[in-house]
Amino acid sequence: MAIMNSRPTLSKPGLLFMDMDSTLIQCECIDEIAGFLGIKAQISEITERAMRGELDFAESLTERVQLLSGLDASVLDQVYDQCIELTDGAESLITTLKQHDWKIGLVSGGFTYFTDKLEQRLGLDFTRSNVLDIRDGKLTGGIIGEIVDAETKRHCLLEQAEVYSIPISQTVAIGDGANDLPMIQAAGLGIAFHAKPKVQAGAQFCINEGPLDQALDFLC
Repeated sequence: MAIMNSRPTLSKPGLLFMDMDSTLIQCECIDEIAGFLGIKAQISEITERAMRGELDFAESLTERVQLLSGLDASVLDQVYDQCIELTDGAESLITTLKQHDWKIGLVSGGFTYFTDKLEQRLGLDFTRSNVLDIRDGKLTGGIIGEIVDAETKRHCLLEQAEVYSIPISQTVAIGDGANDLPMIQAAGLGIAFHAKPKVQAGAQFCINEGPLDQALDFLC
């Protein structure tokens, strides 16, 4: 876990990195996609175990995406329009930090279709997630390129802090799943948000109920 002499402050530029599913937004996108195939319960169970740290994330994601093979890609539009709802306090958190010259990143084990839309909608500075393989308008059941896993998230935080010349002591990471824990522990301030027990146990601070912008309370 990161050792710090003081918490990040709003008085200087900083960097916030967030998870997407069940952190910035209130659902797990892959579970909602699966609902259009009638297999939401099956995939949700795998997702839950992966988020608790009981399964290897990359292997579990590969397994879940394979189950989506043949689904019409237009379903992604329906999921975004019908299922994606920002977590209470998300916009307030982002707006406040931007007013203080902070950079905002979104790193997700989910999919670029959704992170790209959220990047544009919220004016985010950085996003990284997985690319679904789509051919002839249908999901193939595969992912293009390397899977964004726990180590990727941690690396992105450290890398972007360097890109923006922001000291690690001025970084904040927020997430809920086991694949967020390395990122949370690498940041100057790590927050488990409505998180799984393993994440709560490993984070510096926890928000177990209420809106996302409570994270501002931890900044000095």
